[in-house]
Amino acid sequence: MIAIAVALAMDAFAVAIVSGLTLNPLTARRIFRLSFHFGLFQFLMPIIGWLAGIAIQKYIAAYDHWVAFALLFFVGGKMIYESFQADETKRTECDPTTGLSLVLLSVATSIDALAVGLSLAMLGSSIIFPAVVIGIVAALFTIGGMLLGRRIGALWGKRVEVFGGIILCAIGVKIVIEHTCG
Repeated sequence: MIAIAVALAMDAFAVAIVSGLTLNPLTARRIFRLSFHFGLFQFLMPIIGWLAGIAIQKYIAAYDHWVAFALLFFVGGKMIYESFQADETKRTECDPTTGLSLVLLSVATSIDALAVGLSLAMLGSSIIFPAVVIGIVAALFTIGGMLLGRRIGALWGKRVEVFGGIILCAIGVKIVIEHTCG
């Protein structure tokens, strides 16, 4: 279960690194918001998938990767666009720890957990303990990723927003490739 939780937390970890890179200042409140929401969504998605069961798996499996791709590409593209804005207030508007960006990233990074919940339902496994483990691991990886991103951001400066946006778009592309080739 730990291995599955770590694997599911990798997208959240990557997004957290990007968030740590771009947020200035990186406050405890922002770290808490992102880690709480990523952990919460990673906890809830397997439960939702488990409850949905076999009945809708074939419908979700056909497009879940496209949903994750679109959400990550939207947020990444917005980061890239805003990084070229001259006004400093416009550059900081894309705070991934608030509003629509927070919800989109939380959903995009937890869609794989939905599939895990569906798989556990087909295996006849219970869901509460695995969901708790998945949520806690995702929250911890998010905290670590944000702190690592802050450390990297201090070295690279403000141009990391473009890099961060590209990484989010690349994660979306990776998800599509994994689902279409695998």
